[in-house]
Amino acid sequence: MPDALISLILSSLVSALILFGAAFVLLGSVGLVKLPDFFTRLHAPTKASTLGLSAILLAAIVFFSVENHSLSLHELLIILFLWLTAPISAMLMATAARHVRKDN
Repeated sequence: MPDALISLILSSLVSALILFGAAFVLLGSVGLVKLPDFFTRLHAPTKASTLGLSAILLAAIVFFSVENHSLSLHELLIILFLWLTAPISAMLMATAARHVRKDN
């Protein structure tokens, strides 16, 4: 394959991942504002931002791996940290909100 075609395919892949990720982050932000109660508002940005940021970081992996001619895996650590911390923090906030609701 010619280098120009490979470059076009990789640029398109990076662009698609960034747009996909940005759309999910935007969707999570809209859900945070528009949804009716705390628990649904908590769910929207947690799930959408995890998927959106993962797609953006995958785009960064592809871009920097091609740009530097070596595999860039620093972003995988960020993705792993995000996948571990976002659900745990959402669970802790939901548990705290449930206890506050029970006390009232």
